[in-house]
Amino acid sequence: MAGRSSPVKARWTASSTPGWSGMGAEGTPPGVMSGATPRRNRVLAGCALLLLLALGWTPLSRAEEGVLVEDPRIEEVDDVVMLSARIRYQLSDEVLEALNSGVPLFFVVDIEVVKVRRWWPDATVAALQQRYLLLYHALSEKYVVHNLNSGVQGNYGSLTTALWSMGRVERLPVIDRGLLSAGSNYLVRLRAALDLDALPAPIQPLAHLSADWRLESPWYELSLAP
Repeated sequence: MAGRSSPVKARWTASSTPGWSGMGAEGTPPGVMSGATPRRNRVLAGCALLLLLALGWTPLSRAEEGVLVEDPRIEEVDDVVMLSARIRYQLSDEVLEALNSGVPLFFVVDIEVVKVRRWWPDATVAALQQRYLLLYHALSEKYVVHNLNSGVQGNYGSLTTALWSMGRVERLPVIDRGLLSAGSNYLVRLRAALDLDALPAPIQPLAHLSADWRLESPWYELSLAP
């Protein structure tokens, strides 16, 4: 009567592995000094850095500003503080290539009203954010700028015109004068940036590492008289 066959399980040991005769002192392979491990780690780290550079990664310290806020100013109309400014967007080659390939780009303009305090940290009394969507339609060969706050949308034949339109901040209501305390000092702060977290998921890891995707202005401050 034929018996049932059972599967054979291979057992790998130090003696059965060709060219391997066990571990040396302090857990290192024979013929390898224990001090060689840090050197090997440095070599591996160097190879990883070369691979990242080959994939287009650049150190964050080499980032250049691609967004500038120009001529910011505030005025009051019917006791409402309003902000105007020109924002100049300059896209890097990588961001421009993604845009022309159909990747939607979201830009944000952050605005804060801060109460300046002498003995305590400054307090934010108002904050708002303007969001814009920039798209390229290959069929119509048009650039589309969509103000996600107001719903206003414009189509443009050139990227220069689209960015110029997106960079116009005209009399944007910021805060009612009645919400400000008499005798206190306030600042209106403004910055603009490309929202990396709104990019398609496959692009986000590289975008967060690459200086070419870090398009962000510094904070600009304007004094608001009480």
